Amino acid sequence: MNRWTSAAACLLSSLVLAFAPAGAAARQATAEKLPAGVEKLSTVEGISEYRLTNGLRFILFPDTAKPTATVNVTYLVGSHDENYGETGMAHLLEHLIFKGSKNFPDPTREFKARGFQINGTTWLDRTNYYVTFPASDDNLKWALGWSADAMVNSFIARKDLDSEMSVVRNEFEMGENSPSRVMMKRLQSLLFDWHNYGNNTIGARSDIENVRIENLQTFYRNFYQPDNAVLTVAGKFDEQQAMKWIVASFGKLAKPTRKLAKQWTVEPTADGEREFVVRRKGEVQLLTLAYRTPSSLHADSDAVSMAGEILGDTPNGRLYQALVQPGLAAQVFAYTIDAREPGFVVFGALVNKGESLDRVREKMIEAIEGGFARQPATESELGRAVEQARTAYERALANPEVFAVMLSEYIALGDWRLFFYSRDQLDQIRPAQVDVAAAKYFVRDNRVLGSFIPEDSPQRAEIPSAPTAAKLLANYKASEKGDAGEAFDASHENINQRSRRPSVGELQVALLAKKNRGQTVNVAMGFRWGDENSLRNRDMAGALTMAMLSRGSEQLTRKQIADEFTRLKIRGGLTQFETRRDELPEALRLAAQLLRHPTFPASEFDELKRQTLTALKLSSTIRRCSPVTHWPLISTPTRLATRATTRNSPSESNSCRRRRSPMSSPITAS
Repeated sequence: MNRWTSAAACLLSSLVLAFAPAGAAARQATAEKLPAGVEKLSTVEGISEYRLTNGLRFILFPDTAKPTATVNVTYLVGSHDENYGETGMAHLLEHLIFKGSKNFPDPTREFKARGFQINGTTWLDRTNYYVTFPASDDNLKWALGWSADAMVNSFIARKDLDSEMSVVRNEFEMGENSPSRVMMKRLQSLLFDWHNYGNNTIGARSDIENVRIENLQTFYRNFYQPDNAVLTVAGKFDEQQAMKWIVASFGKLAKPTRKLAKQWTVEPTADGEREFVVRRKGEVQLLTLAYRTPSSLHADSDAVSMAGEILGDTPNGRLYQALVQPGLAAQVFAYTIDAREPGFVVFGALVNKGESLDRVREKMIEAIEGGFARQPATESELGRAVEQARTAYERALANPEVFAVMLSEYIALGDWRLFFYSRDQLDQIRPAQVDVAAAKYFVRDNRVLGSFIPEDSPQRAEIPSAPTAAKLLANYKASEKGDAGEAFDASHENINQRSRRPSVGELQVALLAKKNRGQTVNVAMGFRWGDENSLRNRDMAGALTMAMLSRGSEQLTRKQIADEFTRLKIRGGLTQFETRRDELPEALRLAAQLLRHPTFPASEFDELKRQTLTALKLSSTIRRCSPVTHWPLISTPTRLATRATTRNSPSESNSCRRRRSPMSSPITAS
């Protein structure tokens, strides 16, 4: 579960090399003078780092006992650096680098002729390319020359993208047939809201198929530069001769003038557990629990890894004992995703098809989230995990070829020497640190729970592609004549001149005739409800009373009132609304009926009180103009949307800022 084992399990499973001890003599630092343009930076256990004037850093790990050598180039760019519509681009570029460059137009033929083993991997924060070959001066010189030329002179051609896109798409489809890879993709997307760690490295299918070659070329020119790369040479080679060839091949590359943009996205703290279900054809169920964890550079990182190892080990781990031994699960696992920025840890259980997941889920959560509180980590558990990690470090260091490739993970974190730092920190971990780390990060609100459920006939909803707007409008014939409103002078003089004030009993009425687009009419009514003394401290009673007027009358139920609002095209509330000119008489009659003959249904009042109390609890600040006064006037979802629009009108906005006095405005229609 340490950095080495997690990286090796996830990224280097295809590398099969023999282990052999390194020669002590080959590890001694050279005493000869460095070539011009080379600066020595550090040496750790016979492994030295240097830097060229163009910014390239290189690490030399000589071992004369080896019959082979490895050249590995690590670029500090991965899926973390991709933009919208470009997911999977770092991995696509990895494939294209092997397609040739200016001075090495057909490297594949040379790889085969020389017996080279080649590969590349892409991950969150880095991409690396490595070649392992029979040790010889000619092979090493060629490998360094090709690696340098590939850095700045790769073709990145359209024809190569067309062919490699199909290869990458096949990789994508293979992943879609793997329950574990499908679950990993879903986990990442739910673990991160904003950060690019939420994007799977393989990318989205549509991005893989449609990415423009110009985008790939720009990505390549920006990130594939000497100052953004670290070269590692390990195995059997002469250190002084290798250094001269590195200067000759990489040293001639120009120092970049561009500045890499700094990224600033910070993932917020998770605020609640998340869950997802994948239903696909398959033969086994899979249950996963993932938790966000600190960066691998954080002090808690090693303790989190040890906690994961104590839980996920087979056959001594706690999950194995809780799930596999009783027969609830067929297999359990755990692994950490180490990263430069906050990563995550994943726990999983394979369950036979058809068996219940409920008990497994319950036991997993109990063991992970509460297990260390009930049963603290023991010296024995931690000692076993530390010893496994220490063995992994020793085996890596004993084989320069494996070490050269695996070192990419530490280079991505910021410095290759972190390998040794992390190894040496193993002696400092104590059981109490494991308990504290588990208590901090293995908690409910930081959890993402996933279930893969095999199903022969999943209920899919395929979303069809839509025609373009141009295709839809190709044969559309629209009327060229529109319904325009008049240009209106909003001055007081014009309004007074055009307004009519007919006498309607005791009712004060003002009518302003105006031609509006759509034949719309606006109505506003105001009433004297009382005086200062009778209305004091009764704002809520007045608001609730107004709300109840449209919830039932002697002639209509609330649903029928809502239907009438729809039929009469009434948008707004009971005393301030918009309708069409033709519907105005009926709309006014409906308003009069609701104002004069409300029934105040008890069930509706109970519902209104619940809504009002809920709204008040949700509000951090209760404004003088409460939304509650508007909600009861909205009877359908459609009117909810239209009401949201009318609340932004000048008159509505003004009513929220300055409350009008009772009956200060007459009924108006325009």
